[in-house]
Amino acid sequence: MRKRSAIQAFLAALVLALGYLVVQTVVSAPAASAATPVKVMPLGDSITGNPGCWRALLWNKLVSAGYTNIDFVGTQPAQGCGVSHDGDNEGHGGYLATNVANQNMLPPWLAATTPDIVIMHFGTNDVWSNIAPSTILAAFTTMVNQMRASNPNMRILVAKIIPVAPGTCGDCPARTVAFNDAIPAWASSLSTSQSPITVVDQWTGWVPATDTYDGVHPSDPAGITKMANNWYAPLVAALGGVTPTSAAPTTRPPTSAVVTSRVPTSAVVTSRAPTSAVVTSRAPTSAPVTTRPASSPVPTTSGAPTGSCSATYKIVGSWPGGFQGEVTVKAGSSAISKWTTSWTYANGQTITQSWSSTLTSSGATVTASNAAWNGSLAADASTTFGFIGTWNGTNPVPTVTCA
Repeated sequence: MRKRSAIQAFLAALVLALGYLVVQTVVSAPAASAATPVKVMPLGDSITGNPGCWRALLWNKLVSAGYTNIDFVGTQPAQGCGVSHDGDNEGHGGYLATNVANQNMLPPWLAATTPDIVIMHFGTNDVWSNIAPSTILAAFTTMVNQMRASNPNMRILVAKIIPVAPGTCGDCPARTVAFNDAIPAWASSLSTSQSPITVVDQWTGWVPATDTYDGVHPSDPAGITKMANNWYAPLVAALGGVTPTSAAPTTRPPTSAVVTSRVPTSAVVTSRAPTSAVVTSRAPTSAPVTTRPASSPVPTTSGAPTGSCSATYKIVGSWPGGFQGEVTVKAGSSAISKWTTSWTYANGQTITQSWSSTLTSSGATVTASNAAWNGSLAADASTTFGFIGTWNGTNPVPTVTCA
């Protein structure tokens, strides 16, 4: 009996000791989520992605304030900007929000990056294309539902967009106002406590003559500084439980973020070369990316490196008589300070608009050189420029050279 009592006493003591250790472990162990960066996806068109240098200013403003446990995410790489920053983003030049929604482009981007917060400046090309605010906001609703399917706790920041005021569209400023005026009621109708939608006013106080370089895209430094400052406070609020620290950033700034210069305030993206058929660098004025189903194969071709760089041509989307394309330039094993690409169309295709390059045409031959801000690329880094063109019959992908 005494032996059994002794054994029972020993087992009881052992259970108490193990219980104490478990409690101590639970109390002292840090929450796993404390070390997990909050993922922020900047989503939109060329204002966000080409080059979207407001993102660089916003990133550095957050880090300087101690918000280092953040990760900007997206399937698109940094486009430069002259300062080190986390340049991943989901800004697609020339894209319409309505097409992104109708063609279900967003779900794969979300699946690849799993953001916690989306900051969205979208709709510029839709407004420019004279699409009704109700139609654009229906597309926004589709995208919000897709965001919440990816993450039920998604925090969503939606911008009242900066004025659309190109010289070729006299009605665009009024269309912008009508679209922006409809956003707050739409956001209020969809916002929930679990997945709040916050409207960020990027429109008030904007002066197209000085805050853009072409009536559409933000100038440097005036426009991009305003956009970064307008995003900052709402994004900090959305970060919620993220505590500012003095720790080093959790995300290594991409090498392609280090560029020697940004687009100056007075500069237009295209430097007009003294050759024929110079194409202006504007967002599309009609029918961009309208019909490519998300499941359709995307034609591409890669040019063999002819020196210090290589280039890949891609047809992003097409419609009867028109198409949108892009070329990605990649540096070789050494850094480069400038680049020039060239290709020849075989079936009479012509380019009518471009962005993020200085592009000229002479007959069937097209030559595109770097803009002021995206010529310097680190080894193995890349940059992308885009364009709108016309075609009849067939539209084969040409071979591109880069030097």
